[in-house]
Amino acid sequence: MTKPAMSSERTRIALATLPTPFEACIRLSEELGRHGPAPAIWIKRDDCTGFAGGGNKARKLEYLVADALQQGADVLVTMGALQSNHARQTAAAAARHGLGCVLLLADAVADRSEAYHTNGNQLLDRIFGAQIRFLAAGEDGVAVAAETMAALAAEGRKPYFIPVGGSNALGSLAYREALLELAAQAREQALALDHLVVATGSGGTHAGILAGVEDAGLSCRVHGISVSRSSEEAGSIVAGLVQEIFALEGRERGAVAGLEVDDSQIGPGYGQPTAAMIEAVELVARTEGILLDPVYTGKAMAGLLALIRSGAIAPAETVVFWHTGGAPGLFAYPEVFGG
Repeated sequence: MTKPAMSSERTRIALATLPTPFEACIRLSEELGRHGPAPAIWIKRDDCTGFAGGGNKARKLEYLVADALQQGADVLVTMGALQSNHARQTAAAAARHGLGCVLLLADAVADRSEAYHTNGNQLLDRIFGAQIRFLAAGEDGVAVAAETMAALAAEGRKPYFIPVGGSNALGSLAYREALLELAAQAREQALALDHLVVATGSGGTHAGILAGVEDAGLSCRVHGISVSRSSEEAGSIVAGLVQEIFALEGRERGAVAGLEVDDSQIGPGYGQPTAAMIEAVELVARTEGILLDPVYTGKAMAGLLALIRSGAIAPAETVVFWHTGGAPGLFAYPEVFGG
């Protein structure tokens, strides 16, 4: 697979509209405070990165596509689930820069409707012109990716592989920078941040945020809400990526302190709806006019609500919810929100 070019100064391309908004969720806090005091809730709006429907992957792709171009690539290859937000934005980034794009997508969420297979990110992948290969149940995605890269090279192409979620050290580095952006916005608001809540999937966003918290000298707790893996497995992935971020920059780091992953919101599995997710999506939409998604941010917000209701986040504290985007995925779940 492609390795990032080593450079003391990282290049990036412009995809995202930055800085993304940092807003107070006043009505959400009021609604949660109807039965007692609630904490101040703020939201970091990376759903507003603007590119190809918005979302956190635009930041990662600024580094990853720059590296691909620097290496002379003419086609991007990546993997994900059928409704992958990362695949959608990778396809768009390839189109923006005149590159080919091959998406290797696994139908990893059972018992979904026709809309899941034809609408949402699937529809957008096709509009962006990506070549899509669907992986059969149980097919080894890593082996398929290696075969795809080899076949493209044999055709005289120059493929560049981007891992699931853009979550390698280079992609994750973007969220170290994003955290420093948030820290500056919090200072402008004279806010002391006590908690930060983010969805944890492939782990790169969570890892970059942890690296940024350390670099910014913040003392806030970072709660990763897992959407697919046990807390132990997800924590191991995130910890490894934090170490890789520092190694990429030639810096040493000890044990990853303050790593917290909550796996209580996964429900039946990745991409499978839960009652808590539905409540969270509808609550935020009806109090703030902000759309979450069924797979990542809906479950992450459900985790935030559970932390508040359990008292783990105290009424006098301030919590930031990092909105990583994904609203196109709502159109793949019409039956869930039909009531």
